[in-house]
Amino acid sequence: MENTRTNATPASWRGLLDDSRRAAAHRSYVDEWERKINSFVQIDPQPGNVEGALAGIPYGVKDNIAVKGLGLSCGSKILEGFTSPYTATAVERLEAAGARVYGKCNLDEFGMGSSCENSVHGASSNPWDPERVPGGSSGGSAAAVAAGLVPFALGSDTGGSVRQPASFCGVYGLKPTYGAVSRYGLVAYASSLESIGVLAGDIDTCRLVFDSIKGEDPKDQTSVPYEDRSGKSSSRRIAVLEDLSVLSPGVDAVYRKSLEGFRELGWEIVPVRLKTLDYVVPAYYTIATAEASANLARYTGIRYGYRAEGEEHTDMVRNTRSEGFGHEVKLRILLGTYVLRSGFQDQYYGRAQRIRTLISDEFSRVFQGAEMLLMPTFPVAAFPHGESGMDAFQQKLADKFTAAANLAGIPGLSIPAGMDDDLPVGMQLLAPALCEERLFSAAREFRSVYEPARCPGFKEPA
Repeated sequence: MENTRTNATPASWRGLLDDSRRAAAHRSYVDEWERKINSFVQIDPQPGNVEGALAGIPYGVKDNIAVKGLGLSCGSKILEGFTSPYTATAVERLEAAGARVYGKCNLDEFGMGSSCENSVHGASSNPWDPERVPGGSSGGSAAAVAAGLVPFALGSDTGGSVRQPASFCGVYGLKPTYGAVSRYGLVAYASSLESIGVLAGDIDTCRLVFDSIKGEDPKDQTSVPYEDRSGKSSSRRIAVLEDLSVLSPGVDAVYRKSLEGFRELGWEIVPVRLKTLDYVVPAYYTIATAEASANLARYTGIRYGYRAEGEEHTDMVRNTRSEGFGHEVKLRILLGTYVLRSGFQDQYYGRAQRIRTLISDEFSRVFQGAEMLLMPTFPVAAFPHGESGMDAFQQKLADKFTAAANLAGIPGLSIPAGMDDDLPVGMQLLAPALCEERLFSAAREFRSVYEPARCPGFKEPA
């Protein structure tokens, strides 16, 4: 595998916030975009180091990742007015590298959704077409990067919540290996599935950010010492799925063109069939909702956040959760509580965990014969807001390609791969655990076949 490493970051971003004229001009640009896309819930540039690989570079942080002194709403009424008392490890490591938090980005409530419409702060929109969604749940982070408001942003990926909005907005989106990046400071939704990920306008910045935040953290016992396992191999075999009848015509065309692009680059295409792919969505939502029902039990109105009226303690708690959580969050809590009921736990949750093991084993077999696997990120391009788009059930079914990587704990990278009727389409590359370098190298190679486009109105900082 190619292992060329560059530390290039967009030079125009360095020192932007320290020059009052440039900072004011950029803020005007941000405000103009924000009236159309609503990607930030709070803009409050924070001080940073003057040295480091990312010195002076501003970035966005999804509003379920803690930054001390800034809000931490998770897009929910139940956390309105809450200010974080501490900072996530990933953010601390970026600060050590000199990067500077520009603001907090919008999201689907508690990371539950694929459209960034389920937020107490209102829906975010896609910079390519504000009548369409930016994807979710890290839609605000993806939209901010795509519009050029920041060169990169942190998101979280539980079932595709970094990669799907990256695809919709035409940027790079990395979900690292589970445990490669500390989850300390990430508000828990489904603890065994989620990772802090990176959205960036170019692959070199994405790689540099990942290098800055990866590694073991004593505050997160699920984190691991990072040692890249990509290795050097003479093999240039990339696995692809045989049956993809669920794709829209436009996305299918981009997928086929991507295969040809890798073939032109000298990769051998190896067709495979993932027998467990049809079980990804039910297994994922069983596990994710079960863990969500436990993790979200802490929001009662007693210690922090929104508190409703109630004559008795139980009335107050019931009213707080009823009024504070949105529809999608309530649905997932109820489903998760159901699958964990006595007598149902083994029938649903236990079976889903066994399927999870089968999915992981099948990926391992695929990677015995190929360096990577190329899959669509999402079956369609960005869909319209509201009832004319995809309903919530259709969105869940479409998570089959992304959620598989979360169940297996392997890294996935969505790369801009083409256009469908003036909308960007991403494809995702998957690799064995701790083999992110394979993904970065292949993505850099693919740029010679397809150079990602910028959305209309995009401008580099002056």
